[in-house]
Amino acid sequence: MEDPSVQVQAPRVLNVLEALKQASVDLQAHPSSNSAEFNSSAIKALLELETESDALLSEDPHLSTLSQHLADLKTLVQTLHKSRGRNSLRSFLARRVSTHSISRVAGSIETEIQAWIDREHIERLTKALKDLDGDGGNVDELVKLLTQFEDRVSQGFSRELQDLVLKSKVFSLLETILCNPSCSKSLREQSAYSIASLIRFNKDVFVGQVLMGPTVQALLTMSSTHSSKVLCELIKSIKSPLVDEIESNGEIPKIISLLDMKDLQMKLLAMDCILEIGYFGRKEAIDAMLEQGLVKKLVELQRSELGGDLIEMERFEEKEKNDRGVGAGGVVESKRESRERKFLKRHPFASCVARFAVQLEVGEGLRQREKRALKQEILLRVREASASDAEAATIVAEVLWGSSP
Repeated sequence: MEDPSVQVQAPRVLNVLEALKQASVDLQAHPSSNSAEFNSSAIKALLELETESDALLSEDPHLSTLSQHLADLKTLVQTLHKSRGRNSLRSFLARRVSTHSISRVAGSIETEIQAWIDREHIERLTKALKDLDGDGGNVDELVKLLTQFEDRVSQGFSRELQDLVLKSKVFSLLETILCNPSCSKSLREQSAYSIASLIRFNKDVFVGQVLMGPTVQALLTMSSTHSSKVLCELIKSIKSPLVDEIESNGEIPKIISLLDMKDLQMKLLAMDCILEIGYFGRKEAIDAMLEQGLVKKLVELQRSELGGDLIEMERFEEKEKNDRGVGAGGVVESKRESRERKFLKRHPFASCVARFAVQLEVGEGLRQREKRALKQEILLRVREASASDAEAATIVAEVLWGSSP
């Protein structure tokens, strides 16, 4: 059992270590042996903290190495001071060696401090996750801890941090919160973001837990903008294996049904997911989407006020040119992408049928013969779903123009 006195001291130790870490970072950034800098505020802060924190740090066995580094730093700084004012080659070399050693020790200090902070945060997080009761517990505090965790793992890979996460079984605890409908929506959504951050942190290690667990099902059940963002990110990160899992679990209809929601943001996120599935999905996943009436839904969206087609985009660009005046060719061309972004911002479902067809055409999930067959299937369904021959002709032309023959 953890010593209560250590728990009491933890916040105080954390404050001291944060100050030490910042000082060590500053010292690494300015390791010069110039007289104006080797007596810098960074070194002073480290040495002052070394003196006043010796007793405090000695209470935690994890900080014994840090205490030794601080003692080494004190010795190196004293050596550097002794060489000041001497112009001999030996003194010059001593200053160079001491300066390099100070920078190296400062780096070691930063590493040791970060390791302690990581341990402390992971321990607090896992305890809060385990202690969470059915009523949600201290949701605000836990959301704060999850946000800190997400920020930390987003800083880049660390073997030591990964070992802590695996040993503490953080992923399983996050998944438990995500799948628990008794927990608050904000807490479940932040757990989802933390899971996504672990995939970015090291996909090779954590992707298996996503594929084997209920994460995707929970995200679809939530049907919120945040859960949909995470789902789309996971599809982009894990690619075909996750799409295969979604299809085999019969989750494709849930994703297609999101296009029917009244909330525009949900429709847009559903469209993003569909385009990613189109890019990475194998034939079974694409067939499942088509069987759910995807093409008809896309035609209806393209027909809406938020839709449109490539011809309208060209007209929009022409209007922009007339309003602003046509300058040099290079200037006009450089503004083309900006005009397209503006058009798509106003018409987010413009040419959505052709955009989906292009994803299939350039994607990774289909064989070439499957791409050709599915393009013909899409064209057939466009003709069936169109309200007029003119509408069908426009969309068919876009699909044929946007895809390779």
